[in-house]
Amino acid sequence: MYAAIVFLPLLGFLIAGPFGWRIGARPSEIVTTSLLFVSALLSWIVFIQVALGTAPATVSLIGNWFTSGALQVDWSLRIDTLTAVMLVVVGTVSSLTHLYSIGYMRDDPSRPRFFAYLSLFTFTMLMLVTADNLVQMFFGWEGVGLMSYLLVGFWYEKPSANAAAIKAFVVNRVGDFGFALGIFLVFTLTNSVGFDQIFAAAPGLANKTVHVFGLDMDAMTITCLLLFMGAMGKSAQFLLHTWLPDAMEGPTPVSALIHAATMVTAGVFMVARLSPLFEQAPAALSFVTIIGATTAFFAATIALVQPDIKKVIAYSTCSQLGYMFAGLGVGGYSLGIFHLFTHGFFKALLFLSAGSVITAMHHDQDMRNMGGLWKKIPFTFAAMTIGTLAITAFPFTSGYYSKDAIIEANFASDRTGAFYGYLLTTAAAGLTSFYSWRLVFLTFFGAPRWATAGHGSGHDPAAHDHDANGHPRHAFDPHESPLSMLIPLGVLSVGALFAGVVFSHDFIGEDAGEFWKGALFLGPYKQLLEAREDIPTFAKELPTLLMVFGFLVAVLFYVLVPSIPAWLARIFRPVYEFLLNKWYFDELYDFIFVRPAFRLGRLFWKGGDGAIIDGLGPDGVAARVVDVTARAVRLESGYIYHYAFAMLFGLALAMTWYIAEGVR
Repeated sequence: MYAAIVFLPLLGFLIAGPFGWRIGARPSEIVTTSLLFVSALLSWIVFIQVALGTAPATVSLIGNWFTSGALQVDWSLRIDTLTAVMLVVVGTVSSLTHLYSIGYMRDDPSRPRFFAYLSLFTFTMLMLVTADNLVQMFFGWEGVGLMSYLLVGFWYEKPSANAAAIKAFVVNRVGDFGFALGIFLVFTLTNSVGFDQIFAAAPGLANKTVHVFGLDMDAMTITCLLLFMGAMGKSAQFLLHTWLPDAMEGPTPVSALIHAATMVTAGVFMVARLSPLFEQAPAALSFVTIIGATTAFFAATIALVQPDIKKVIAYSTCSQLGYMFAGLGVGGYSLGIFHLFTHGFFKALLFLSAGSVITAMHHDQDMRNMGGLWKKIPFTFAAMTIGTLAITAFPFTSGYYSKDAIIEANFASDRTGAFYGYLLTTAAAGLTSFYSWRLVFLTFFGAPRWATAGHGSGHDPAAHDHDANGHPRHAFDPHESPLSMLIPLGVLSVGALFAGVVFSHDFIGEDAGEFWKGALFLGPYKQLLEAREDIPTFAKELPTLLMVFGFLVAVLFYVLVPSIPAWLARIFRPVYEFLLNKWYFDELYDFIFVRPAFRLGRLFWKGGDGAIIDGLGPDGVAARVVDVTARAVRLESGYIYHYAFAMLFGLALAMTWYIAEGVR
C-alpha cells in the first residue's frame, strides 16, 4: 500500500506523458485523476493506521541503492506520523487539483502534457516526504524544483512565463546549493545520510567545531544554517522569496498545488524532519524564527496594495510560510506542521476560488476590473469567504487553532528572537485580515466594474476561449464554474472550517507526544505548552483584536468609503510605490546580480570566447588561410609573361643564394 501511494502518480505520468497524444486528452485526464484519488484514499488510510494507530514503519524498496566509498544509500520509505500528515496534504490537494483542472483547462490543446506534469510533480513530492535518508530527500527536492520549472513555464509561448520559470529555477538553485553543502557536512560529521543514524549521532555533536574560513565554528550551527538555506529557497523566505509571486504566470491549478499547499512547504517539512539536528543548534533556530517572522510581516505589507488577485494570495503564501518557520524556530515543531496541515486546505481553497473568479472574468486577474460578483458566482463567493475566514484566524476555523498557537508560542518562548517573532507575527495578523478582506470586497462587492472595463486581458490565458464558445465580448456576463471546479471548492471548504477543531488535540494538545510517536523532536514542547497557557490574556487576545480591526478597516476602505484608498495612495505616494514595487527587491537584485552577470557573460562571450579563443583559434587560423590563398590566387592570372617573370625571379633568388653560400 505504501509503495502504491508513491508510484500510482508516476504510473499516471507514464501513461499520459508518452502516450497522451495517442489516447487523447480525456482519457489522460481520467487516468491521472483516478490514480491520484486512489493514492489520496490510501494516504488517509495510512494516516488513520499510523498517526492515529500503530507504530511507524520503514519499507525497503531497494536494499542498497548505491555505494560510493563510505557512503551507502538505501532506497526506503519512512512511514511515520510526519510522513502520514504530509501524505494526506499532498494526496488530497493534488487529487482535488487534478479534478479541478479538468474544468479549468478543458479547452487547452496540451492537456495530456499538463496532467502528466501534475502527476510527475506529485510523485516527486511524495518521494520527498517519504524519504528515509538525505540523498533520497534531495532526489525528491530537486524533482519538485524541476517540475516547478516545467509547470510555471507550461505556456512556453509566453515570454513572461519562460522568464518566471527560469527565475524560479535559478533562485531555488541558490538555496539548493546551501542544502547540498549541509548534506555534505552532515555526512562528514556522522559518516551517514540515513535519518536513524544521523538522529542517534546528533546529541554527540552538540559542542563539536569545524574549521571554516580560518575560524573554528560550531558544527551544528553551520550545518543547520546551510540546511535552512535550502528551506529559504524552496519555501520562498525573505531574501529568496522573489520567485514565488512571478510563478503565478503558471496556470491557476499549478499555483494552488505547487506554490500554495505542497512544494513550498517542503522547506518546513525538511526542518521538522531534521528537528533532532536543529535542537542542537539554538543559534540556528533563532535565525529560523527571525527569518520566518520577518517574512510573515514583509510579505503581508506587499499584499496590501497588489491589484492582481493571484499575487495577493501568492504573497499571503509567503507570509503564512513565515508563520510556520516562526513556530519551528521556537521549538514548536508540531505547531509549524499543524499550520502546514491547516494551511494546505484554506490556501488551496483560496487559489482555486481565485481560479473560478478568473474563469468567470474571462481570465482578467485585476481586481480593479471586478466587483459585484457575489450574485453572479455565489458558490465561489461562499468558498472564498470560508478561505478568508480561515486564513485570518476567525474563531473556530482551522487557522484560528494553528496560527494563533504559533503567535502564543513565540510570546511564551525565552529563545533569542522569540519576542521579535511575536511582535511581527502579531502585526502580520492584522495585515492579513485587511488584505484578505480587501480581496473579497474588491472582487465580490460594490458596483460591477467589469461592465465597462476591458476584460480578458489577465495574465492567466487559460485553456478555454470564451469568445470562441459563444461568449462574445459585447455580451460579457460572469457565470459560475463547471461542477468539476466547484466540487474541490466544497471539499476544501470543509477542511478549511473543521481541520483545526478536529485535529488540534492530536497535533498540539497535551497528548501530542503519543500522536507524533517520535517523528518530531518534542523535548521542550511540554514546557512550551504550559508557558502558552500562562501568557497574559492581552497577549493572547491581541492577534484576534487585530484581526477584527483589519476587517473593520477593510470594510471602511472598500465598502463604506471606497475613495479612501486612492486618497491615501496620493498622500503617501512614496510608501504606496514602495509596497507596490515589492520593496524594490527585484530591482535591487537586478542591479546587484543580474546585470553584472550579464555583463560578465558578454565579456566572456564576446571577449573571451569570440575574440580570443575563436579569434586566435579556429576562426583565426581559417581567416589567415583565406588571406594567404586570396593572395596566392592573384598569381594565377593566365598571362604567360607573368609566369615567365615569376620563373626568372625565382631563378634569380636561387642564384643569389648559391653565390652567397659559395662566397661564405
